Amino acid sequence: MSHNPSSTCSAFEGPRLLRSGSPVEVALAVKAALKNRPSTTILVFDDLTGRVIDLDLRGSKADIVARLSPSPQTRIGRDRSSPSEESPPAKAYEARGPGRPKLGVVSREVTLLPRHWEWLAAQPSGASATLRRLVDEARRNSGPQQKRRTAREAAYRFMLGIAGDLPGYEEGTRALFADDRPRLEKWMADWPADIRAHVLRLAFGPSDRAASK
Repeated sequence: MSHNPSSTCSAFEGPRLLRSGSPVEVALAVKAALKNRPSTTILVFDDLTGRVIDLDLRGSKADIVARLSPSPQTRIGRDRSSPSEESPPAKAYEARGPGRPKLGVVSREVTLLPRHWEWLAAQPSGASATLRRLVDEARRNSGPQQKRRTAREAAYRFMLGIAGDLPGYEEGTRALFADDRPRLEKWMADWPADIRAHVLRLAFGPSDRAASK
């Protein structure tokens, strides 16, 4: 799985948070922990998605830093929960005709019902421009809701990966998706502090780490 080089991740040694930070910082902390405690179990989670990832720990410290430092196409880990999703290269832009503005337009097929085409044909700006405007408006209007949904899903994946056997897990996930923080905290009350704090951080924001301990 490819990751944004600016993203962060968190390593858990059992129920204890080992390190949160950039991929380089976390990888070096994990490598040091495994050197001192070879039999320990460490899971690394992508903070953006909540998924378990594998960090490439081969080689020296310098090798790890060089490999995981931000670059346009840095690969820092592989998602353990799903197969590779590499996309084949695609033709990014359609050829521009005379007078076409430099919009970076991508040509794709759109399937609509006759009434949709009729409505689009009646729009003064044309079908393509109208569709772009509608999509932009939908993106603006759904931004906060989409952000909340993404945060809940990341928290859920983290809970599934590390807390699936803990008491109150099912009730806690229901509270999470109901956006009911008090009830979620109630069902997590007996969970290890670091796991509880990380769930809240993913679901509701970074300021909750300290408050939940």
